[in-house]
Amino acid sequence: MEDPRPALGTERARNERLLADVERSMRDVSDARQDANSDDEHDPEGATLAWERGSLGAGTYGTCAVGGEPIPAARLAAVPWAATCVAHA
Repeated sequence: MEDPRPALGTERARNERLLADVERSMRDVSDARQDANSDDEHDPEGATLAWERGSLGAGTYGTCAVGGEPIPAARLAAVPWAATCVAHA
């Protein structure tokens, strides 16, 4: 078997670039909304965006808001903003 380190290093570098792009994109969205007069109560996207940023910052992203169990990775892959597991959806 070949040494997997070069392939793993390449994959890690690719993932780090992707992560940097996502972080930059999230900052851009956040910066664009900063001075906006958004009304989360009446804006269907406002509450979702605020919850996603809050759960990521609090370390609760991927945890069911009803039962507290982990939300399956397949569900999060399909619905990244899912707040509940399948059983509580």
